Amino acid sequence: MRTVSTPHEVREDEHVWIPMRDGVRLAGRIWRPTWSDDQPVPAVLEYIPYRKRDLTAHRDSIIHPYVAGHGYACARVDLRGSGDSEGVLTDEYLEIELQDGCEALEWLAAQPWCDGTAGMIGKSWGGFNGLQIAARQPPQLRAVVAVASSDDRYADDVHYMGGCLLGDNLSWASTMFAMSCTPPDPALVGDRWRAMWHERLEHAGPWVDTWLEHQRRDDYWSHGSVRDDYSQVRCPVLGVSGWADGYSNAVFRLLEGLDGPSKGLIGPWSHTYPHVGQPGPAVGFLQEVVRWWDRWLKGIDNGIDDEPALRVWMQESMPPDTSYESRPGRWVGEPSWPSPNIRTDHSQLGAGHLAHPGEEVAERGLTIESPLSVGLFGGKWCSYNAPPDLPFDQREEDGGSLVFDSAPLAERLEVLGLPVVHLELRSNQPVAMVAVRLSDVAPNGEATRVSYGLLNLTHREGHGEPQALDTTERFHVAVPLNGVAQAFPAGHRIRISVSTSYWPLAWPPPRPSQLTVFTAASTLEMPVRAPRPDEDAQLAPLGEPEGAEPIPVSTIRPGEHRWNVTRDLAEHVSALEVLRDEGTLRIDNIDLAVSQRAWERYTSTANVFASAMGETEWTMSFCRGDWAVEVVTRTRITCTEDTFVVHARLDAFEGDDRVHSANWRRRVPRDHV
Repeated sequence: MRTVSTPHEVREDEHVWIPMRDGVRLAGRIWRPTWSDDQPVPAVLEYIPYRKRDLTAHRDSIIHPYVAGHGYACARVDLRGSGDSEGVLTDEYLEIELQDGCEALEWLAAQPWCDGTAGMIGKSWGGFNGLQIAARQPPQLRAVVAVASSDDRYADDVHYMGGCLLGDNLSWASTMFAMSCTPPDPALVGDRWRAMWHERLEHAGPWVDTWLEHQRRDDYWSHGSVRDDYSQVRCPVLGVSGWADGYSNAVFRLLEGLDGPSKGLIGPWSHTYPHVGQPGPAVGFLQEVVRWWDRWLKGIDNGIDDEPALRVWMQESMPPDTSYESRPGRWVGEPSWPSPNIRTDHSQLGAGHLAHPGEEVAERGLTIESPLSVGLFGGKWCSYNAPPDLPFDQREEDGGSLVFDSAPLAERLEVLGLPVVHLELRSNQPVAMVAVRLSDVAPNGEATRVSYGLLNLTHREGHGEPQALDTTERFHVAVPLNGVAQAFPAGHRIRISVSTSYWPLAWPPPRPSQLTVFTAASTLEMPVRAPRPDEDAQLAPLGEPEGAEPIPVSTIRPGEHRWNVTRDLAEHVSALEVLRDEGTLRIDNIDLAVSQRAWERYTSTANVFASAMGETEWTMSFCRGDWAVEVVTRTRITCTEDTFVVHARLDAFEGDDRVHSANWRRRVPRDHV
């Protein structure tokens, strides 16, 4: 990334209090042009729980001064109960969070350096609440940039996919368990820091059991899911994601569902901002953000309206790997979504092969009962690109799956959109799931997963009212796969793989199940895009990544990343162990040392589905001189055929003294999961 000077000099207000109506104060950090006291400018709010003082300080120093230097007042605000803000954080997207967000916008608009208008930007959590607050239509909010986020909290988030409980539900809950129990910085809040910290330790607690209590789509998940009523979002929205991220599907839905001006951008990236995007290429995202604010907060006619509604990175074929430095490809654009330039090709599933479009195959009943080890090479639901967490060569997974291969392609094929696999099935268990994978198979047999989808078959009629399967009847399901833009070279094969488990990416059903796939009514729908080189060549370049000069950070202890799959053939235990240790970094300008270490382990024994277990441990510490604090959280989920069992523990230390300890043990009935 290139560090550049901005057109305007920027001043920084390191710590400001933003009062809420109930007396709680939110902590904010503000960058704005030095002349904005005399010439007010629009405000841009990023509103997240990830600690502005330290954990996001380096990242924030690249983004917000850059945008402020182009004529905006950028505010980075900690949610209630996080970072240096007052209060306690007990869950995501609560009503009080959204109310606070509206009040923060009102406060920003009332400042003498603000012209009364505002935008919201955020990655992940900040993209979610940007959309959710937009649906409340606060008068100050004129536009949103939502990066790596979703409009559907149940069906397209870290908790559930296709009605299947995701392994990331545990790892994300563990992240926020630790984060919500960390203290504010005494350098900003003074002697009150200890009382604020102990209030959090007493009341924050684990979140995972709450999410487990809502295993179907209900009012809990509808709250904050703008997909339920897109008409409530009336301001322009720029939706951004990456193919390695978990949230690319939302970009397609936003473009299709929103009535107001909207644009979509999807690159090859994992869960990160595109100006530091990995896998590369990273792009000049902050320049695009400034253009977006110029258009919708300042009313400058800069040509954005005339650009394609959707711009995506068409990925070239690559050998399978768990991490890529970059993905070869090119940018392509579509005037709208759904696009008139996409056709749907239908291929029937045959006995071990994928028929040519239009070819009919004879009826066959093919059975599959996958071993519980299928899924160990599936990677993370949402890739962070560190440690290496992308799916590996699928051939080992395919050994426990039904596989349908096309003939070698006679010519190059490009797809753009969401493939769908239709299956006619019969299950020998009342609760079962299906995992469907789309892979690019090279002539040497290497299989790179391109996309996948999951479906809890008791949710075949919808996520609101699961229904047990009748083991004597055949039924039809449509399994949507994640959206993708991918080129399949001539000579390669397209593979569809069907399995009855995908652990630990998704929690397995209560018991092993056998599915019969009936081929006559089972098909693959592929969204095919014919290349349009002349039109694609006219796309304006996104430019090289730019940003402001980052604050200095020193490495005190290097980090360590591990991603280990093991098989104990004596005890029949399969395990995935993940270590993400960020080491210890010192934020030099405030002389603060910060450490973060996350460890995860997922195990199962033989083919005993009720043996599935996930456990995590998070350690976060902060140190400056004589002030040293540490939070350690541990969470474990085990199960029986009818119950999830959660055991969580919290320990907090001030120096060498343990100042707080708590344990939780809760049982949650399984609800058709």
